[in-house]
Amino acid sequence: MSDPRYADRTSRPKTVERTIAVCFTVSLLSTVGFAATYWQTGPDMLLGVFFAMIFLGMGVGVIAWGKYLMPQGPFVEERHPLTTTEEDKQEFAEAFGRGADSIKRRKLLGKLFVAVNGVFAIALIIPLRSLLGAKTPGSELYHTNFGKGTRLVTVNGEPVTLAALDVGGAQTVFPEGYVGSATGQTILIRPQTTPLVTKPGRETWSPAGYLAFSKVCTHAGCPVGLYLQEFKELLCPCHQSVFDVSTGATQVFGPAPRPLPQLPLAVNSQGYLVSQHDYDEPIGPGFWSRGALWNGHNS
Repeated sequence: MSDPRYADRTSRPKTVERTIAVCFTVSLLSTVGFAATYWQTGPDMLLGVFFAMIFLGMGVGVIAWGKYLMPQGPFVEERHPLTTTEEDKQEFAEAFGRGADSIKRRKLLGKLFVAVNGVFAIALIIPLRSLLGAKTPGSELYHTNFGKGTRLVTVNGEPVTLAALDVGGAQTVFPEGYVGSATGQTILIRPQTTPLVTKPGRETWSPAGYLAFSKVCTHAGCPVGLYLQEFKELLCPCHQSVFDVSTGATQVFGPAPRPLPQLPLAVNSQGYLVSQHDYDEPIGPGFWSRGALWNGHNS
């Protein structure tokens, strides 16, 4: 005797089963991709795509399973005598047989569902390495790759000489061996041909009138790339912060909270521009100064 309570809600259960299996497989592979991308410090966008596919595949699969392959209610059964008749026994045997067939038929889906959840749980453990300090920035945020005698090079990796710029010129330079470095990007300018002392103690920092400042804006980290020779000012295009290079790139307009750090320059025996040492303060937005103020406030 057939019973609609145990009937699938679709006329093609095999097709639904295959669809659910594909969804769970996509979720499983996405979990593996998420873990591998995180471990290799891959792009955040790719992490987001994998994370979305994990839950999309799992969600669609579970919803389809519940909607099309599970018995649907509500069910109402009239009260009957507690004694078991031969007809009841026969109905139970038929229902049990159908349930056993369904369990056997969908055993693969169950295994896939368990595998997806198991692998996903393991993948979630991987980000704990960040929380446990397996990879921390340490002092990287306080220093760049400039050091004593480090040559300044162009975006093409060519060393910079004293003849590189005319008065009023500007170009982006990097520490040798680190072209493209986010923290090492520096704006090199030449306001004049004679040394320009921007602050006391910096008398030797500008050979032949060359000045070098961090290109990372102290407001939001945007690249400061526009030099106005007429006013001797650097301009950040993101939020229009303006810095006066003649006074050490002090801020004269805009939201930047502090000057751009200045790189001390020198000329080596081969006639190339080099750094005397690293920047004397951290580059970029002032996380470090805010932290110091906060610690002092709470001490």
